Amino acid sequence: MPSQPDIVIIGSGIGGATVAAGLAASGADILILEAGGHIEDRPENRDQRAIFQRGHFRPKEFWYEADGTAFNPGNYYNVGGNSKFYGAVLARYRREDFEEMRHREGVSPAWPFPYEELEPWYSAAEQMYQVRGTLGEDPTEPAHSKPYPFPPVREEPAIAKVREKLRKAGMHPFSLPLGIDIDRWLAKGQTPWDAHPHSFDGKLDAETVALALARQHDNVTLQTGSRVTRLITAPDGQAIEAVEYIRDGQTQKLTPKLVILSAGAVQSAVLLLRSANDNHPTGLANASDQVGRNFMNHNSSAVLALSPTYRNDSVYQKTFGFNDFYLSDGNGGPPLGNVQLLGRVSGKILKGNMPSMPEWLLDRISAHAINFYAMSEDIPHPESRIRVDGERIVLQWHRTNWQAHLDLVAKLKSVLRAAGFPLVLSRAFDKRTPSHQCGTVVMGREAAKAPLDIHCRAHQHPNLFVVDASFLPTSAAVNPSLTIAAQALRVADHIASTELAR
Repeated sequence: MPSQPDIVIIGSGIGGATVAAGLAASGADILILEAGGHIEDRPENRDQRAIFQRGHFRPKEFWYEADGTAFNPGNYYNVGGNSKFYGAVLARYRREDFEEMRHREGVSPAWPFPYEELEPWYSAAEQMYQVRGTLGEDPTEPAHSKPYPFPPVREEPAIAKVREKLRKAGMHPFSLPLGIDIDRWLAKGQTPWDAHPHSFDGKLDAETVALALARQHDNVTLQTGSRVTRLITAPDGQAIEAVEYIRDGQTQKLTPKLVILSAGAVQSAVLLLRSANDNHPTGLANASDQVGRNFMNHNSSAVLALSPTYRNDSVYQKTFGFNDFYLSDGNGGPPLGNVQLLGRVSGKILKGNMPSMPEWLLDRISAHAINFYAMSEDIPHPESRIRVDGERIVLQWHRTNWQAHLDLVAKLKSVLRAAGFPLVLSRAFDKRTPSHQCGTVVMGREAAKAPLDIHCRAHQHPNLFVVDASFLPTSAAVNPSLTIAAQALRVADHIASTELAR
């Protein structure tokens, strides 16, 4: 590989790894810079006390609120990014999510292109990530040009019983589209995969799928332990001239032809802001003053339903969801959101949030409980933002649409009681849990209103692309990984047919 690559990709999460896979066959010399290292095959990967009680994998850093209060974020720095810990739900945005959608507390704006533009890339991403699923069960499912490549993950008997109860209660449960090889996962250990890290144990994520495909090509190189600190523009302030990073304590520079920033919704915005110079005193790609703004994080809650007559002996649990309150509240009112199962929540996991309770008691509770995840859209807001204060990252989250989320949780509790669970408890997730962070460097057709164009190219910098959750104009109310992957493949095709074809 030459000392100066054609393309530098910053970050190896869903965005960076998938765009690398899409570009690998072009023959361009591609270098992926990853700040962290690989998650090794270690006992802690399946040790729920290590993960949920001792915080073994949590980063050793602090971010700050606007008032200076410090908190430990749940963002990870490793090959594969946060996908190493994800619940592997690879769902499409609904067709309506690409259009302007009116919510109880505001309007979610339309995307700069319709669902139909991204649909072929959704199908390509589903094939790449080997998604397990089935069509025809969810009335809100948008049109698919191809079926899922694999049938849905098999449902455990205790979960199938609840699914049938919910169907009889009037809901439309559907098999979650999942990126998990369940036999391979269970062969390594009898645990759920949701929030559990792994090496190459069956979860189909950015490292095990897209990055593995990209690295089959000799022109793609991954370099770990390389934290990018600054992007340097040419003297006229237009093109990105150099990428500055630290490795083994030494500052180094690269001068690629193209730079693809895929560090995540927070860190991509932070890097652009920290790269401010005389030509761009408020940060790169920021003529619109929108870099760092419109931070979104799903309004989400864990909901635990209990019944003394119900016995949950499942291992992984996370196989179905329902969208009966996604496009409206069920009575013609505004949208509320998505409901899906969480991974099986054991007593060990519960103790992470209830340390004063004995684990044996929590195990008893878990044995008679089923666990759901309620998720509502967070509407973009310009004062919901990421800022930098010297070395500090400041997260100023202006949560929106919260009442709609409370209404969704109330609806879910009512449905679960009707399904035979007399006691239903809920707990909201806060900023320490990244509930699908997105926005901050959004795409749009007008340079005055958005940092990126519809192919994720920075309006101000012709050789800079931003391909991760930060480009999302809206959060919708579904898991964003597949949408990021689909757009990454679309962007890769655009780069290959334009920039690399010259």
